[in-house]
Amino acid sequence: MNVRQILHSWLLAITILLTAPQAVAETVIVRAGRLLDVESGGYLQDQAIRIEDGRVISVGPYRATSPADAHLIDWSANTVLPGLIDLHTHLIGPNSSSNVLAPLLTSESQDVLLGVTHARATLAAGFTTVRDVGTYRAFTDVALRDAIAAGVVPGPRMFVAGAYITVSKGGGELTGMAPDVVVPADMRRGVANSANEVRQRVRELLAGGANFIKVIATGAVFTSGTKPSAPEFTEAELRAAVEEAANAGTYVIAHAHSAEGIKRAVRAGVHSIEHASYLDDEGIALLLEHGTWLVEDVYNGDYTEEVGRRQGWSGEIMRKNRETTDIQRVGFGKAVRAGVKIGFGTDAGIFPHGENARQFAYMVRFGLTPLGAIRAATIDAARCLGQERELGSIAPGKFADLIAVDGDPLKDIETLRRIAGVIKEGRLFHAEDDR
Repeated sequence: MNVRQILHSWLLAITILLTAPQAVAETVIVRAGRLLDVESGGYLQDQAIRIEDGRVISVGPYRATSPADAHLIDWSANTVLPGLIDLHTHLIGPNSSSNVLAPLLTSESQDVLLGVTHARATLAAGFTTVRDVGTYRAFTDVALRDAIAAGVVPGPRMFVAGAYITVSKGGGELTGMAPDVVVPADMRRGVANSANEVRQRVRELLAGGANFIKVIATGAVFTSGTKPSAPEFTEAELRAAVEEAANAGTYVIAHAHSAEGIKRAVRAGVHSIEHASYLDDEGIALLLEHGTWLVEDVYNGDYTEEVGRRQGWSGEIMRKNRETTDIQRVGFGKAVRAGVKIGFGTDAGIFPHGENARQFAYMVRFGLTPLGAIRAATIDAARCLGQERELGSIAPGKFADLIAVDGDPLKDIETLRRIAGVIKEGRLFHAEDDR
């Protein structure tokens, strides 16, 4: 049974459940000892958050009396924040390694089932929404997104790319095998080598269920034989992707390490730049001019160095990681000081899922305030997604996505690595089981 058949079975089961008689929706009251207003940057003390049908109805001072039918969640000893958002994850399949054959060692179904485990770990870590930015096997991310949305498996709300759009043997391809090895067709769905082919791939991915498009504008650290410092698509080809996505009412993000690749992508009109290792002053000026978002994974260079050295990862990966890590962080600091729009994105899947919050301390170390880092993963991330009316803060009408932590994250950002509770759409997530 392939992934699409599995998904069909899941959705059929959910349809049966949804057509059965439904219980009356429960009213939930969350008592927050201290509530962080990410818009103002201030705390509200002893607040009651009323939730109905998965959305926030009201926020105000807590009173001991509450509706008789309400279920109270007592977080009076905690600091409460909006659910966190990671704009750059890879939930599907095994975590990255130096083995170029690793993506071929699991089946399509295994990749999705691994994604189920990764999604659960991500939600338990307080991330209630992710932008999942590509997978080798096309549309497996769509299957996971839809299973989570249907309530079949627990996980964060997902916005997905469907696959990578990449040049042949580029940063989004499987490379490094013998020349006579044939890569499965579903792992090459996004390969395009002209503007017309780019347009066609965009149409196919969106028709297959992708929410947005990801282009691989430069080489990659983990893709054998490619150079992060070298662009791979022309500006005209990148613009073709942007125009085609805009026709369908969505946007393009660009994996772009090199200075020239970043500039081409920004001029072409992409919505966000990912990684941006070689971002220079001209690139920062273009980001500001075009209002382009910057999503830099400033933690995982340290993870790659530590684990790669211990496990004997390839010299090529280790060299490229060293060449990009420190310079990326310098550019990040410059971009923060210049006022570039910053979104929180980790590249989870390089490092283990569920450890996404490790990046907060790095963002603070290299330029953001603790509040700025939190905003990058809440209200600013929601704006990057175009979902600020639904997500990113705790306010009436928005989805009831909340997390509780012990301590004050504005004083100690590492507090966000110690999640005491997670609510997604008004439902308390229990890490010990799936329900």
